[in-house]
Amino acid sequence: MQQIEGIEREVGANVDLSIIWLHGLGADASDFLPIIGELDLLSDVRFVFPSAPQRPVTINGGMVMRAWYDIVGFGPDAPEDVAGLAESVAIVRQLIEREVSRGIEAKRVVLAGFSQGGAVVLHAGLGGDAPLGGILGLSTYLPAIGSLEAAGTIRGDVPVMLAHGIDDSIIPIALAEKSAEILKASGVSIDWSTYAMGHEVVAEEIQTINGWLRRFESR
Repeated sequence: MQQIEGIEREVGANVDLSIIWLHGLGADASDFLPIIGELDLLSDVRFVFPSAPQRPVTINGGMVMRAWYDIVGFGPDAPEDVAGLAESVAIVRQLIEREVSRGIEAKRVVLAGFSQGGAVVLHAGLGGDAPLGGILGLSTYLPAIGSLEAAGTIRGDVPVMLAHGIDDSIIPIALAEKSAEILKASGVSIDWSTYAMGHEVVAEEIQTINGWLRRFESR
């Protein structure tokens, strides 16, 4: 089993819900630790924050940083790092398996990710063997759709929430909207929301996230 760097936090003594939360490009496992104090969930929760591997990133001049996969560009003709994406999907699935081995049902596991991390959790959750509790994609998009389709049927039984900033200059909202349309056409249930923000997370968005998590966490 691959050794995965990261941070875990448990809220409550009787954990029955796990949230695996992936950071964005260049960040690390600590990036979303503050979200714990901003959510008000009904369940006792284990938060799992993995750190991405270190790798050179083409759009950043080949600089080595924490990245879930390489990014060459966002244009329609830009090559995609399908192999790097697959490696990170494998990391997430290993984390899911670990939560199940610790007594959490797959349907009580939620995947969440920001930007690059959101792209990874979409692939990991929608192409997995078991239906999860849900997938939360923040300021993200769906890369390498062909590899997801080639792996088999895209799961339509996993609820997905996508949130994006209308002023996002890193991942344009048009790219996020196209990703949502592709998923809807494949039978995925999408809760879509936008906010007057850039490539970030804001308080209003966190309230929406909290409500979405509460909607299914007692299932």
